[in-house]
Amino acid sequence: MHGQMVRETTVRRGVLCACLVAGAMVVAEWRPMQASAKAEAARSTMKLVSPAFSEGQSIPAAYTCEGRDVSPPLKWSGVPSGTRSLALICEDPDAPRGIWTHWVYYGLSGSMMGLPEGVPTVENPPTGGKQGRNSFKHAGYGGPCPPAGRAHRYIFRIYALDDNISLKPNAGREELVQAIHGHVIAEGELMGTYQKKQ
Repeated sequence: MHGQMVRETTVRRGVLCACLVAGAMVVAEWRPMQASAKAEAARSTMKLVSPAFSEGQSIPAAYTCEGRDVSPPLKWSGVPSGTRSLALICEDPDAPRGIWTHWVYYGLSGSMMGLPEGVPTVENPPTGGKQGRNSFKHAGYGGPCPPAGRAHRYIFRIYALDDNISLKPNAGREELVQAIHGHVIAEGELMGTYQKKQ
């Protein structure tokens, strides 16, 4: 009888320990997710606009491969205090082979409020910062150039960062995304469309 009670007590303790371990694992997994959710919620929103086109409207041909293929003018506001630098990405999520990157720009001064039309397609432009490699395999901006058919969306995103990221010129989109991870304190977005005419 005594032996049976000892065995039952041992089994209960084993079950209790297993429950405690499982509970600790759940808490450990939940905390990073909770922290990540809080970090996302803490991001503020910036306003990104262009004098050349409005949100959701067609991008003028001058800024595409059917025109002068120069970068459009951009303006942004709502840069939060504590911003050390800014980064910019423009991409086409409707490309047949997946995301097509049109512009990668980083190391911009946190005090900047916009970019003029026609930023030179060089790694170190006169506007400051560094331009990365787009999907056309060259530095700087490459305008919309979708296949004939339906219109594609072109999304410009501006990121306010709490650090000066250490990336060399001509870095790709994925390198920039990895470098700014955990440093974005605000962001803004502008979407334009383009349908090839020829």
